[in-house]
Amino acid sequence: MNKLVLIFFLIGITLPSMAQVKKQKRTSRLSKELGLTQITDSVGKSGKKLAKIEDYIIISHTNDTTYVDTTLSIQKEYKFNYLRKDNFGLMPFSNLGQTYNSLTYNFQNTSLMPSFGARAKHFNYMEIEDINYYRVPTPLTELFFKTAFEQGQLADSFFTVNTSPQFNFSLAYKGLRSLGKYQHILTSTGNFRFTTNYQTKNKRYNARAHIVMQDLMNQENGGLQDDNVQYFETGEEEFLDRSILEVDFQNAESMLRGKRFHLDHNYKIIKKKDSLSKNKLSVGHIISFEDKYYQYDQSNAQTNSFGTAFKSSKLQERVTLENFYNQINLNYSNNIVGDLQFNVSANNYNYGYNKLVGLNGNVITNRLKGSIYSAGGKYHKQYKSFDLQGEVGMNVSGDFDGNFLKADATFKLNKDITAIASVNHSSKAPNYNFLLYQSNYINYNWQTNFNNTETEQIAFQLKSKKIANISVDYTTINDYTYFKKDEATSLVKPFQNSGTINYLRVKLEKEIKVGKFALNNTVLYQNVKDADSTLNAPEITTRNTLYFASHLFKKAMYLQTGVTLNYFTKYNMNAYDPVLAEFYVQTEKEFGDFPRLDFFINAKIRQTRIFFKAEHFNSALTGYNYYSAPNNPYRDFTIRFGIVWNFFL
Repeated sequence: MNKLVLIFFLIGITLPSMAQVKKQKRTSRLSKELGLTQITDSVGKSGKKLAKIEDYIIISHTNDTTYVDTTLSIQKEYKFNYLRKDNFGLMPFSNLGQTYNSLTYNFQNTSLMPSFGARAKHFNYMEIEDINYYRVPTPLTELFFKTAFEQGQLADSFFTVNTSPQFNFSLAYKGLRSLGKYQHILTSTGNFRFTTNYQTKNKRYNARAHIVMQDLMNQENGGLQDDNVQYFETGEEEFLDRSILEVDFQNAESMLRGKRFHLDHNYKIIKKKDSLSKNKLSVGHIISFEDKYYQYDQSNAQTNSFGTAFKSSKLQERVTLENFYNQINLNYSNNIVGDLQFNVSANNYNYGYNKLVGLNGNVITNRLKGSIYSAGGKYHKQYKSFDLQGEVGMNVSGDFDGNFLKADATFKLNKDITAIASVNHSSKAPNYNFLLYQSNYINYNWQTNFNNTETEQIAFQLKSKKIANISVDYTTINDYTYFKKDEATSLVKPFQNSGTINYLRVKLEKEIKVGKFALNNTVLYQNVKDADSTLNAPEITTRNTLYFASHLFKKAMYLQTGVTLNYFTKYNMNAYDPVLAEFYVQTEKEFGDFPRLDFFINAKIRQTRIFFKAEHFNSALTGYNYYSAPNNPYRDFTIRFGIVWNFFL
């Protein structure tokens, strides 16, 4: 992993150096064909049109486009983390690359298949919707670096180029190694991505494809021992060296690995020639194969935590999922009717283990495998300031029932205010690890017949720079599945809530600016009505950033500095189970009600953004009661820095 990171960094550093030696005399074939030279804001002496930042296009999996953003904003500060996206509503564990505890939930769903288990390890697992495609006039490189916790680093290197106006490819690798402050919590992760997109000169045929290979390894220690929690909370100087605190065990590690090959291509049978054309017809095909596995290894059984085991040493368990997906879709567009799609798909799945398990006279199967055939459709219509989108899907054959309906209506009231209303219905089988699980620990073996989880959600959003961004959603959940300790055995088991859960969320985002100072606020209110307390969330979660931003040195540098407060109210925070790599419900103790203050100084010099942060600098002042999960403390005060560097060749 480290070698690959080094290679990508060398590529990123070498390419711009070569370009400087040649003084940018040569341009790419694409630039010449498009009549573009190097990226700039002015017109060259030759009179040719120059490449602008807007020409470096990013294409999402839904074909939405944006362009490379090299600005420095408070949103960039929020995204400068391990996930590289805003992690509001997530509570990180102490070491970089560990899991996150969820402070909020979104039950909107358009999936018809069960998800793979080990959800606590999926926060950095890149799904199909996380992969972007590119079209650039000149080669583009981005280097990301951030310090980790003890003997490690986080790096993400990216390169993309168009070899012709029709063909683009990109290569990227994100690697992390971090030892951590506590005993036995080393993390080592890698995310390799290759993407390509192609379009014929007549623009009839389009293809986008990617290959993603990922490995996410964590040493597991089960958190602090119960009798060592008090040593952490006292704040005594000798225990500020967190490596002397005793953890539950030091002989286990978990691994999530996956590889995916994905192709989405279409052919225009009737091509829209101009804005007056009424009809457009195309046929598309999506094929995707994903192979992933989760493995938990432990040298000696930890019977105090997980119960008795079939064997006392060399515990190794692995669960795999192979999923082969095919979809054929027919797309029709008409200026009056709008955009229509009809699709049929097939999912061939193979989930399970390599052996049968006998338990209490019953045999637990080792495989769930079969094929699911589905049908669905999409609709989109835009008329003046009104935009309507809809999507529907249903399993018509196979062992898993499932259906969903999603509809969004957007209305732009004026240049500043946009209103969005949406509804979502979903019925989906529980995740695979609720249906079937095997382990060397006797308690962690089950095969269930849980009902589908059904959700109904209505949501409303108001977006306005002058007023605020306000979002409200209300969800009802039936047959909710969850993990919890069984009262009889005090060991974790899967359960299903037969009642109805009512879940309300209200979120407000507003930035107030006065001169060069700004106060950025995000406040989330949540209310859960659940008689069995199976879905728990803090009532209030807030993030407030007071910062100063200004150009300095004749606009040669843009500076941003300030303080961010993160806070959530006390609630029954979920606990973490390392065998399952899942969070489970606990109602014995509440956690929260502690502030986290971060001081940051960020700067932008040309296309380089530099980040410096003193994280949780108030830790010694406000008390050692901060936890990411029961027996898993959050991070102490630490200083970290990093950089994001773009090169346009």
